[in-house]
Amino acid sequence: MDIKEQVLATMTAAGTPLNAGKVAEFSGIDRKEVDKAMKALKEEGKIISPKRCYWQPA
Repeated sequence: MDIKEQVLATMTAAGTPLNAGKVAEFSGIDRKEVDKAMKALKEEGKIISPKRCYWQPA
């Protein structure tokens, strides 16, 4: 599983919107890698932001 898939799986498992720091904490992935993955997921339309700085699967 690549990092984008792990980030998306972590967000799905949480069931609530998360910020990048929480995704990194829950998944054990480095924060910089989480930021890169989240940027790519945003561009692909796979995650949305219900409130500022928090993200959830689309």
